[in-house]
Amino acid sequence: MKKKPNESGLGTRILVYTILIIGVLISFFPFYLMFTSSTHTSGEILSLPPKLGFGKNLINNFNKLNADVGIGRVFLNSLFIAVIYTILTVLLSSMAGYAFAKYNFKGKKLFFGLVLATIMIPNQVLLIPLFDMMNKLGWINSYLAVLVPTLANAFGIFLMRQNMISFPDSIIEAARIDGYGEFAIFFKIVLPTMRPALGALAIYMFMNQWNNFMWPLIVLRTKTMYTLPIALSTLNGMSRIDYGEIMLGTTIATLPIMVVFLIFQKQFIKGVLGGAVKG
Repeated sequence: MKKKPNESGLGTRILVYTILIIGVLISFFPFYLMFTSSTHTSGEILSLPPKLGFGKNLINNFNKLNADVGIGRVFLNSLFIAVIYTILTVLLSSMAGYAFAKYNFKGKKLFFGLVLATIMIPNQVLLIPLFDMMNKLGWINSYLAVLVPTLANAFGIFLMRQNMISFPDSIIEAARIDGYGEFAIFFKIVLPTMRPALGALAIYMFMNQWNNFMWPLIVLRTKTMYTLPIALSTLNGMSRIDYGEIMLGTTIATLPIMVVFLIFQKQFIKGVLGGAVKG
């Protein structure tokens, strides 16, 4: 007896949803374990079998974490740096991408090729010359040293250029005929249509700066200036490692980027796909 088409389709959907649910559970389990471990003591975390439920040591772990690294201060440091960096680099990248997409000037292809070539340069190669530059400017142990060197992001310029190529030139020309200036055209006409690309770039840049460890470690000297990744790394250097404290710090560092991505995931997908299909 042959199965009806709708029965076959239902079976396929059940199989697909089952596989997807299993995949989601496997992907989410490490985060769940991190969240629950932040409420336990080190002994409870290392016990066998492991405790998978929530414990009662959250307040104690937070007090120890705050006493050791000043979690409130370093969280605000990271948030300030990540937000300011995201705003500035999205603005600069969109302006540069617009120029490469819509303006014709001598050496345009060469300059764009040089911008793309910088993606292939390992960041480690630039650490010493950048540190020497920041030292000569007197910016060591300042937010400027963390923010300024990477504001002109090659990936951001490439992404925005790819998305802006398809914007109709006729609209730009019509705006010029109506008396709009170049900045007015960019900010009032072009930029509002690039929201998916701007959202994707903002998420990428925020996550990149929020998780940045090596460069802030080099240029920031005092604990009051530390960002979350640097502050959490100091917990591993203690003679007695408190895993509950470390797990709580990791949870605090992870939650903001999870929230940002979940809120703007649609814009992220649209922006990345939009840049992928344009020449």
